[in-house]
Amino acid sequence: MAITNGFNHVATLTTDLDRFAAWYAQVFDATVTFRMDATPDHPRMFILDLGGGAALNVFEVPADEIIGEQRRQGGRGAIDHFGIAVDSLATLEQVKGRLEAVGADIGEIQMLGADWSLFFRDVDGMELEVLAPAD
Repeated sequence: MAITNGFNHVATLTTDLDRFAAWYAQVFDATVTFRMDATPDHPRMFILDLGGGAALNVFEVPADEIIGEQRRQGGRGAIDHFGIAVDSLATLEQVKGRLEAVGADIGEIQMLGADWSLFFRDVDGMELEVLAPAD
């Protein structure tokens, strides 16, 4: 049995923190639980609560500081993607509807191992995944 309790947060970058937070609130009901203004040594930052003890730590940076080809696996940086857990297939289908409503680039719900899986691209074009247990 693992000693960990899953992930605490994933850190990611965006060029527009307010737009990013609004998009994740609309699709996943995420809430901003911490805000930090930019300082000479640190970019502006939000922590978005995704529920279940998981969060996104999001840093606002200029576009030229985000490198890589986001449409090519391996070109998206050290964190290729992360999976967001939901409790059921019904919730996953609700999220798919929300993604469709905001015009997101989405795939189809499919079985991946023991989970239902849906890949999508967020407001910044980052490929991510939403997963629900199959049973």
